[in-house]
Parts: sequence; structure tokens; C-alpha cells
Amino acid sequence: MPPSSASTTDSTKSATGGVQSLERAFDLLERMADAGGEVGLSELAASSGLPLPTIHRLMRTLVVCGYVRQQTNRRYALGPRLIRLGESASRLLGTWARPYLARLVEETGETANMALLDGDEIVYVAQVPSKHSMRMFTEVGRRVLPHSTGVGKALLANTPDNEVRALLARTGMPAATEKTITTPDGFLAALQDVRRLGYALDDNEQEIGVRCLAVSVPNSPTAAAISISGPAGRVTESATDKIVPMLQQVAGELSEALASQNPA
Repeated sequence: MPPSSASTTDSTKSATGGVQSLERAFDLLERMADAGGEVGLSELAASSGLPLPTIHRLMRTLVVCGYVRQQTNRRYALGPRLIRLGESASRLLGTWARPYLARLVEETGETANMALLDGDEIVYVAQVPSKHSMRMFTEVGRRVLPHSTGVGKALLANTPDNEVRALLARTGMPAATEKTITTPDGFLAALQDVRRLGYALDDNEQEIGVRCLAVSVPNSPTAAAISISGPAGRVTESATDKIVPMLQQVAGELSEALASQNPA
């Protein structure tokens, strides 16, 4: 029996030479993530331009595989099987970043970190420690709130103000030190500084005696930032002028390396 028209369409090669149905399914998953993790079929149809029957068929397959769940209200939500994929991908991202972080340590002498925004929290996925006896340690896997960290500011700098305010309302902005920013207006002003200067600063806000400089990784497959951190006596304002260009250069090189992991 010849294949049905639906199966023929789903196995058609795309313009990039890939399998069209796979590209469409991953596109729908990304659109769900952009929408907050839960959407209706009509929303997906409006944003993707695909016919409803095609979306329904793809979503049904994703539900069967566990990558999407259908809620009682008939809307679709990202499924639990994606968690394992995301955790593995995060570990790999940290592995790919380590040589670049090692260069930062060699050039700046300070501890280098890589962090991602996971929900409302910052999670550190890679670190290369400084060789100094006095240095900052942040365990890989540690979670902190964005408002008190340089990487948090770097990651949220281009997020719309209303979304930042909503995140801060959920976290409550507790003070880690006496220098922690604890008001939404103060944090939004700090984000303006990040956009103006091109880097983020944590000045004793997460831990007294520690300063951190951070930049986002441009065009990263998931929002990522890299930073250096060390004693305030070494990460001074004059040191900042030398360190920031190094951070920006390494972030750009890491961005290119991550893009090459997924060639067209």
C-alpha cells in the first residue's frame, strides 16, 4: 500500500536538507517555550503559520513521546522528558565552555564562571578557579537569584521591564548583603547601566568582599553569561577596564564555537 499523503508530507525534506516534520516539531517546542511553556493549538497555528491538522498531528506525537503534555483545559504544556534533555545539554554547554573560561583565568588571574537562567533562578554550569589562594568558589549546579548577581544582570539586561518586574515579584528580592539591590526600580536602573556599559557588575551584592564582572554570550542557543569574580581588592575599577574587553572577546569566541556545534 502506498504511504498516505500525511506521512509523505511529514517525511519530506526541508529546504535545509533535513526532515521537515522534525524541524516543525522542534519549532513548535521552541514556540511553546517562548510562550511560557503552555499554549493552545490556535496560538501555535497563529505564530507558526502551520495548518491546525498538521500541528495537531505533531503535538499528538510529542505527547505520546512524553515531550509534551495535554492539560485538562485542552492546552498543551512542555513535558517532563524534556528535563533530562535540558540537564544533559546544560552539562555539555559547561564542558564546551571550560577552555574559554580557562583562558579568562589565565589572562585575568580570577575565577571564571558560566551561568544560565533557569526559570527564575541563575544556575552555574561551569567554573574554572583562580590559582590565587584567596579566590571565589561557586559550585557547579549552585542556584542563586538574579537580582544579586552580575550574571543575573547580564542575562536579564534585554528582557522587557514588565517581565523583569514579574520575576522580581516572584523571587521577593531578598538581601544577600547590605549592598544587595532590593527594589525593582533599583534593579531596572542597574539593567540600564548594563545596556549602556556593555557589562554587568556585582559589587559586594552577593557576598561581601567579592566583586564580579559579567557579560552575556551573544546568540547562545540558550541565554548564557560568563563572568570573572574575585576579591574586591583585586577586581578594582582600574582592573575592570582591562578585564571587560577580555570577557567580551571570549564571549564572542564562545558564541561562534557554540554556533559551529550546530551547522546549517
